[in-house]
Amino acid sequence: MDFIYSIVGFFVTGGPFMYPILIVFAVGAAIAIERYITLSLVTARNQSVWSRVQPALVEGDFDKARELISEDDSAISKLLSMGLDRQGAVRRREDVEIAMEESMMEIIPQLEKRTPYVALASNIATLLGLLGTIMGLISSFTAVANANPAEKADLLSASISVAMNTTAFGLIVAIPLLITNQVLMAKTSAIVDSLEMASVKVLNVISTNARRRVGA
Repeated sequence: MDFIYSIVGFFVTGGPFMYPILIVFAVGAAIAIERYITLSLVTARNQSVWSRVQPALVEGDFDKARELISEDDSAISKLLSMGLDRQGAVRRREDVEIAMEESMMEIIPQLEKRTPYVALASNIATLLGLLGTIMGLISSFTAVANANPAEKADLLSASISVAMNTTAFGLIVAIPLLITNQVLMAKTSAIVDSLEMASVKVLNVISTNARRRVGA
């Protein structure tokens, strides 16, 4: 219980700037949780679809591959459908590659959306903490100016200690949000890399199949 009381006391004595920092933390944490769950689901669905589609592609059964992704709306299905829809309709590898790159341009913003707000929340929390400390110091020096000279040192040290609470709280909020932002960016980058790998493999299979048909 003493620990809880100390936290409450730390928050209350920090002044009014503690509340906007807390709101920033709540918003940033909500976005981070939503993004983490979404990206985790995207990763799982992509892996599930690829594990079913890859054997069909290796066998050159493009009709089966198209059937497997036709009723799925995962990111990798959208990417592969753009390439497989043009397989057989065009002969040049470049045409299929351009189509898949176009699909990637649509997918990547969906993966990255709202993630930058987590870093923004981290920066705002830090700045609010510093602003709260500065405002607290201004109030402290103003109050101490008219105090008894014998009490000035004690009053000033106590006031500075309270004013520094907002900076401490701002950093307590900012550091986890900044780390979380990096984790989200790493997960997004991993998904993009896996999609690029899948697109290259599909392009190679399509090119190999086209050469075989020409040779036959």
